[in-house]
Amino acid sequence: MARLLLPLPFAAAVAAAASASSLHLAASRLRVPAVSVARREGLFGGRVAGGAARAPARLPRRGLCAGADAGAVVTQEEAVEWVKKDRRRLLHVVYRVGDLDKTIKFYTECLGMKLLRKRDIPEERYTNAFLGYGPEDSHFVVELTYNYGVESYNIGAGFGHFGIAVEDVAKTVDLIKAKGGTVTREPGPVKGGKSVIAFIEDPDGYKFELIERGPTPEPLCQVMLRVGDLDRAIHFYEKAFGMELLRKRDNPEYKYTIAMMGYGPEDKNAVLELTYNYGVTEYDKGNAYAQIAISTDDVYKTAEVIRLNGGQITREPGPLPGINTKITACTDPDGWKTVCAFSCFSMANYLCTLVFFVRGAVEFYLLHNSVYCYVARTKFSADSWYPVQIVVHFLVKTA
Repeated sequence: MARLLLPLPFAAAVAAAASASSLHLAASRLRVPAVSVARREGLFGGRVAGGAARAPARLPRRGLCAGADAGAVVTQEEAVEWVKKDRRRLLHVVYRVGDLDKTIKFYTECLGMKLLRKRDIPEERYTNAFLGYGPEDSHFVVELTYNYGVESYNIGAGFGHFGIAVEDVAKTVDLIKAKGGTVTREPGPVKGGKSVIAFIEDPDGYKFELIERGPTPEPLCQVMLRVGDLDRAIHFYEKAFGMELLRKRDNPEYKYTIAMMGYGPEDKNAVLELTYNYGVTEYDKGNAYAQIAISTDDVYKTAEVIRLNGGQITREPGPLPGINTKITACTDPDGWKTVCAFSCFSMANYLCTLVFFVRGAVEFYLLHNSVYCYVARTKFSADSWYPVQIVVHFLVKTA
């Protein structure tokens, strides 16, 4: 029998089952044991009472599991340490467009993106489309929002551009020109450097910087925002969001400074480019660009850490109606909005390769190893579903 790597509690169950060499049980006879309230609190966050999940009232001292009740974080140092351990990455960037189909066509035909999914919300009069260069669970993507009847927006002066890494800038520019796109800067070396870049605009006027690079796992690689105090912004994104200052470059000749912030090297991850123009402390942000979304293991802790570092919470942490996602939203010291999101599925990604989470009971059969896996889920409330217990039963067949 091939070896199957499992979480520690499950591995113990396998060993126990394997010791009974003549074990033959019918699947219908398997029973799902109850999981205690205390265990549920430790695994899935918040206190459980009356069938409803409540958010933890305090920021836990230790442990990444949402709602692990171990006391409050009382110092800035403890908060910073937790942020460093939190599993974070840039998920998507959200902005508004006036013609969704036209924008989708431009992104797919000129920029090489794929339409990942599209959803219409008629009761709220808007449509979303997610596009990118790979699956949402592993790539940074764009979320386009079309509000019924709104054909144009004010991009403002604060938003800068998106960055896309391409292997041949000149060839990409030629394609965009052939498709009727707008090129605002012809291909050539960046000012004061050797990197070959170009700038183009999409149908709504959003600027894209094309950056010539070799193959990269994350072609959608930058979001540039302008800030009024660069040191303050760097401090906030380091302490509140756990980002790393990847590099900082001052350009006195052109009177601006940039700082690259992110969760890994620029050539392999999407990053945030913060730009400070000498003497400019405020910008018109318009109404087109919306926000960046960042993953987190615990939205409640995240909200507390953001508060500790001077951020303003614009949406208190909690679940979104109807889906397995909890979020909190905030603005940074310059007023740029960020949403931090936790999905129940991301809490144990290794289980996602073993089981399929669906409403009700789900059976997953691994034929080669003759293993049955059952997932039990309980509905907490009318508008939210959460995994309450994951019970794996193993049937080991003898030769």
